[in-house]
Amino acid sequence: MQNKHDILTLEDIKLLVDTFYKKVQHDVLLGPIFNGHILNRWPEHLEKMYRFWQTILLEEPTYSGSPFPPHAKLPVDHSHFQEWMALFTATVDELFDGQKASEAKWRAAKMAEMFEIKIAHFRKNPLKNIL
Repeated sequence: MQNKHDILTLEDIKLLVDTFYKKVQHDVLLGPIFNGHILNRWPEHLEKMYRFWQTILLEEPTYSGSPFPPHAKLPVDHSHFQEWMALFTATVDELFDGQKASEAKWRAAKMAEMFEIKIAHFRKNPLKNIL
């Protein structure tokens, strides 16, 4: 592979998101959950993920919304978050190198940690409606 560069443009974001979610779709653990939930709406999901990471990493405010609610009722546990992070980290490391690449991995890890904690909390407290 050619020399890696940092995540600097929307095209870089698209490459990251497309490569990562292609791995997710074919992953033995994550694929059935994502494919079963997203169904034929992958193009819409990818567009939303482009905007999300563009807002987070490039500081170009193209995403609005709350990322947690769509994930709140997914049948996931710690092993799913570990696999998600492993795939995300491997994808970033495969494609990019630099400060924004490191930030992407850090932000993804914090997001996964928060989502896992919130999902566990709402499973233990089902009467509290977050949506």
